Amino acid sequence: MLAAGVDGCRAGWICVTRELGSQEMASACFESARALFSQRPAPDAIAIDIPIGLTDSGPRACDQEARRFLGRPRASSVFPAPIRAVLAARSWEKACAIRNRVEGKRMSKQAWGIVGKVAEVDEELRTRPRLRRRVREVHPEVSFQAWNGAAMEFNKRLGRGREERRRLVDRYFGPVAYDVVRDQFLVKDVAHDDILDAFAALWSGERILRGVNRTLPEGPPIDRCDLRMEIVC
Repeated sequence: MLAAGVDGCRAGWICVTRELGSQEMASACFESARALFSQRPAPDAIAIDIPIGLTDSGPRACDQEARRFLGRPRASSVFPAPIRAVLAARSWEKACAIRNRVEGKRMSKQAWGIVGKVAEVDEELRTRPRLRRRVREVHPEVSFQAWNGAAMEFNKRLGRGREERRRLVDRYFGPVAYDVVRDQFLVKDVAHDDILDAFAALWSGERILRGVNRTLPEGPPIDRCDLRMEIVC
């Protein structure tokens, strides 16, 4: 069985895959979600760092539970998923207008920055229903904390934070796994933390295949497009 861990990057999507029980892995960068989800061989579980199921208004329960799980200060790494209506916006100003009309709030530029990728994945899952059983949402910081068994001490964008997360990768995937992936891509296309986050997603993807994953919330609600609103670790 093949697991995949995926994170967004400047070049599109960084994907790391591994067969359960194997020490060998592969990595690739895909320009689009369509190409990612059409890769061969097809992964049995694709753990991806992107909001999937979306509310029409109000926060998602999975985001709220993820913040409680992480606690301070890591809770701030989980910012609100966009409401579904915002996916139609073609500019931050339009997104703010849509959200203000629905919820009486503007949209942060940080949240707007991922709307394009959210819409890309959303379209694939809405139009290709068979993907829904294989593609699951993760959040790297939730995965790292579950993996570590305790809160991560340092922010991942700091050198010490990268080292802290790298140690988990080295112990579980092998001491050269990160370097092998790092050497395949330019930093301008795939940042250091993108690779670390993809490994965290892969760790969760393997847990999904083994049936030992945790799901936030335990009984995830379904949005109006029949997509689960969950975060898996």
